[in-house]
Amino acid sequence: MKLVNLLLGSWTGVVLMFLYMPIVLLVVYSFNDSKLNIRWTGFTTKWYGQLWSNRPLIDSLWNSLIIAAWTTAIATVLGTAGAWLMYRYRYPATRLMNTLIVVPMVIPEIIMGVSLLIFFATVGVGLGMSTVVVSHVTFCFPFVLIAVRARLAGLDPALEEAAMDLGATPLQAFVRVLVPYLLPAIVSGALMSFTLSMDELIVTYFVYSADSMTLPIKVFGEVKRGLNPMLNAISAIFILGTAVLVVAAEYVRRIGHRTNET
Repeated sequence: MKLVNLLLGSWTGVVLMFLYMPIVLLVVYSFNDSKLNIRWTGFTTKWYGQLWSNRPLIDSLWNSLIIAAWTTAIATVLGTAGAWLMYRYRYPATRLMNTLIVVPMVIPEIIMGVSLLIFFATVGVGLGMSTVVVSHVTFCFPFVLIAVRARLAGLDPALEEAAMDLGATPLQAFVRVLVPYLLPAIVSGALMSFTLSMDELIVTYFVYSADSMTLPIKVFGEVKRGLNPMLNAISAIFILGTAVLVVAAEYVRRIGHRTNET
């Protein structure tokens, strides 16, 4: 048994090293003094300083933040409302709706990107910031919906009934009683949506314009032209921000789970 545990633990360590070693090297080489960034020549932070004078990179970062903010706001509202409606009411095609909700989460991104591009071209919508936001909302709001539905599974129906017995309207009961109860799941889903939007490359590649270029698209284009130490620096900042959001989302989710248990 000890040998089996040792082998499984060693294999897990190898897999984790395979997954995270490139990220570690990227962060380390963001402090490399070499402009070619091929071999280590010394420690420096100058690439982080020069990063803020690179206007195209900063513009793409701002585009990503704006798109992620709008995506998060819309996906959170749609996901929360959808979860509540599916919990509160019963529909004839509930199973079909559940399947359709999960599809954007599991469908290959390249298929989603092509299908969205065809849709926008068919309805005559020009590519830009709005098409990127709509595309990101398409695959982000199911994460919010599922998180809120999981929270609603442990909801005591007496909470809403008690609020309405005390004179609250259904809307007031939802806003003042249920939303605070659902807040951990809402925040967790919103943080996940923001992270996914900031990190998205493939779907964005099909629906963006020159004015709505996001940071992942910009970095992808720069890498094809050659190694640039500033890309390592901004990627390291991007990784740190994404990790913080993921940890925050998991922390909020666990708080909600503990509250459910109590």
